[in-house]
Amino acid sequence: MAVWTLGINHTTAPLDLRGRFAFAMDQIEPHLRGLRQSLNRMPEAAIVSTCNRTEIYCAGEQSELEPTLDWLAHSAGISPEILRSHTYSLQDSQAARHAFRVASGLDSMVLGEPQILGQLKDAVRAADAAGALGTTLSQLFQRSFAVAKEVRTSTEIGAHSISMAAAAVRLAGQLFEDLGKVKVLFVGAGEMIELCATHFAAKNPKSIAIANRTLERGEKLATRFGGEVMRLADLPSRLHEFDAVISCTASTLPIIGLGAVERALKKRRHRPMFMVDLAVPRDIEIEVKALEDVYLYTVDDLASVVQTAQASRQAAVAQAEAIVDAGVQSFMHWVDQRASVPLIQQLNAQADIWRASELARARKLLAKGEPVDAVLEALSKGLTQKMLHGAMAELHTGDAQARERAGAAISHFFLRNSR
Repeated sequence: MAVWTLGINHTTAPLDLRGRFAFAMDQIEPHLRGLRQSLNRMPEAAIVSTCNRTEIYCAGEQSELEPTLDWLAHSAGISPEILRSHTYSLQDSQAARHAFRVASGLDSMVLGEPQILGQLKDAVRAADAAGALGTTLSQLFQRSFAVAKEVRTSTEIGAHSISMAAAAVRLAGQLFEDLGKVKVLFVGAGEMIELCATHFAAKNPKSIAIANRTLERGEKLATRFGGEVMRLADLPSRLHEFDAVISCTASTLPIIGLGAVERALKKRRHRPMFMVDLAVPRDIEIEVKALEDVYLYTVDDLASVVQTAQASRQAAVAQAEAIVDAGVQSFMHWVDQRASVPLIQQLNAQADIWRASELARARKLLAKGEPVDAVLEALSKGLTQKMLHGAMAELHTGDAQARERAGAAISHFFLRNSR
């Protein structure tokens, strides 16, 4: 059984390229179906898609990295040659190691961040619902979750880490003297926005507003933080009211355009606006960054901020990598054992045939009135002859070298307990 991984992440591809490979959760099932149909023998498959990475995990009889790359490139309408320079491809133990490191937060922009584990679990549930998750990938991911749990409980890998949300607050604090006088708008109502809102709310801003496509979810979040809710359609006309805008939606196109921001700045008489775009693809048009009085940060811009405490965590990283190594060895041992399963099944089936044959013969002899001891003797001899027939035949056929190899194997399997 082969296991392979193909992906792009924040270290190999720029934000705009990553945006072309962002898979919405409700589209994972058809994408998985298309991926598996494009490969031979319908391998197991799962797709992990976050703001920092898109990764494909597969398991099948033979590795199919090139066809997987072709499918991924085709899904975004770019050539495989262009994509190849931005991807990483891993097989077997290296693929397992990567999955375990990702789950443990060792491969994240924010070292030790916990959000990736939930995102991985969402990807596994989606693959399972699509019927694309088999025994091997199930084992891979379940073991990755166990490794991640051990890393978090046994090391300090997540201690003092600066999350994207905390980094956004820190940057806002550098721009505004008093966050208590700042009006903050959050666009979206997902997990990342909830995390950002929690961090900003701790600074007691002047007001908080949530703009979301569906009011119900937005209202729930707004109520929690004592804010107001507004429709996305009202955003352009009200943008000027807010000093800080943090956006993270699943939109495939920008929802805050250059024109809207220019009009907002004019109404604000060019008072500065702080904007954070945590979405992939972008929520805020890239041209906005060139405007004076706008301080726009993307997920990639926050990278230097979130890495500030990394050096102090190197000892924890070493501990975590050791846990990952042990997990990889255990998983590969399981994969190797799985390779023997068909042979074990064939051996058991053959043994059952021999047993049934000798039992049928013994019952006939007993029905004829043969002594029980004689029947048992015949039964045992019949079974042993059937079991040893192949081995005896190998010792009497072939050349001397073949007989020597057969003799060593037979001695190992049949005589090792008698020495």
